Amino acid sequence: MITSSLTENISLLQQHLPINESYDYMTRNIAIAGIEGYLVGINGLCDTECLQQIISDLQISLFSSQSCTTPIPDFFASRLGFLGLSFSNDWGNLLQSILSGPCVLFLEGFAYGIILDTRQYPTRSMEEPALEKVTGGSKDGFVETLSTNCALVRRRIRSPKLVFARQTIGTESQTDVVISYIKEAVDPDLLNLLQEKLQKLQVTSLTLGIHSLKELLLKKSIFHPLPSFLTTGRPDVACSYLLEGHILLFVDGSPTSLVLPCSIFQFCQSPEDYYKPLPVGNFIRILRYLCVFLSQFLMPFFLLVSIYPHLLPFPLTEPTLPLASFIYVLFVEFGLAIFQYASSRAANDFSGAFAVVGGLLVGDMAVSLQWTSEAVLFYGGATLLCTLGLPSLELGDAIRLYRIFLILMIGFFHGPGFFLGIFCILLSIATTPTFGKGSYFWPLFPFHWPALKTLLFRYPTFKAQPSKIWKNR
Repeated sequence: MITSSLTENISLLQQHLPINESYDYMTRNIAIAGIEGYLVGINGLCDTECLQQIISDLQISLFSSQSCTTPIPDFFASRLGFLGLSFSNDWGNLLQSILSGPCVLFLEGFAYGIILDTRQYPTRSMEEPALEKVTGGSKDGFVETLSTNCALVRRRIRSPKLVFARQTIGTESQTDVVISYIKEAVDPDLLNLLQEKLQKLQVTSLTLGIHSLKELLLKKSIFHPLPSFLTTGRPDVACSYLLEGHILLFVDGSPTSLVLPCSIFQFCQSPEDYYKPLPVGNFIRILRYLCVFLSQFLMPFFLLVSIYPHLLPFPLTEPTLPLASFIYVLFVEFGLAIFQYASSRAANDFSGAFAVVGGLLVGDMAVSLQWTSEAVLFYGGATLLCTLGLPSLELGDAIRLYRIFLILMIGFFHGPGFFLGIFCILLSIATTPTFGKGSYFWPLFPFHWPALKTLLFRYPTFKAQPSKIWKNR
């Protein structure tokens, strides 16, 4: 508990914080209205201009020459025109405030700490998320600062029912997590479950931000590669989910939001559908579902036909030995996976040239060295294009694992392996967990046609309002 002795408070403060060892702590002895004080904060997290103005206001000669005869809270309320002012006698709260960015002022004879919320976190400028670019619409995106992300949502939804509830997670990191929802639209059972789950989390830190939180909220096995959480860095997409009754999770330091609950259909949605005319939007959405099917089955079906040429009345490629086709397909599959990863890690100025030159050079050399065939390379390239056409990178990665598993089953067990592999994939999809009590396949199961048709097809805006078609799951 904080005491009224300034010397004792400074001593306790130095015991809890490495003020004399860490260079980024800012301290200053200050006198206010004849009372000795001690100010402490962290350099880089405080708005120094605002802090200088506060100190200047408190040290005006008219006030500093007079003794303080009124209570300290009344003195600050009458002489300090700053909104972010609060008082606390809890050491835990004061230490957390200092480490979070606000400055704390201790005064002689006053058994409270004065919290000056002058925090100003370093942040980058807002820009469109790299993985969610659209040809039309807004070009802003979430950043790593919580207050900015909440303001982007509040700017679009000016409703008194919109709530931002904050919690702190991590015994060491003390990471701020914000739950956003709209009253009367959110499922109260899901909201209570989420709040209880967050309160029971016993972790030292959220090392990877929102991605660490996903693994803590829902434990999954390697048998379920499909994503169980949807993340978005676009404020317009996040607001559309809020209006449908979903919950958003923001983690300080992460430029994305987590959408709860989640279904498999959401990973095939894109805001691009709604920034295009109605016929074009429907065509793009149908094409996207076709990309999901081709990405999963094009290469395995090619391998199956190579083993059983009589399945089709026309050949897909020149006759080759089943073992050779299996090796070729595996080589191309792993090669394209490495190529996609390498091109995504290249600098933006070189990624385009790297993709063209690398694809032509590596493909031509592989065919010349007889490590693969032109037909396998063609179908592999078509599969990669279909995968890149998916709006969700996590969905594309999951489909790649399913595809490699099916290729291995066909290569080792031929025809029976194909049907056994399909059964295992369907079983994995059907048992994929999701947060809450809802179904991963909603609104297909349980069946809800008004919501399902708006996911399968792009409807006019006046017919697809959340208040008309969506209900709590």
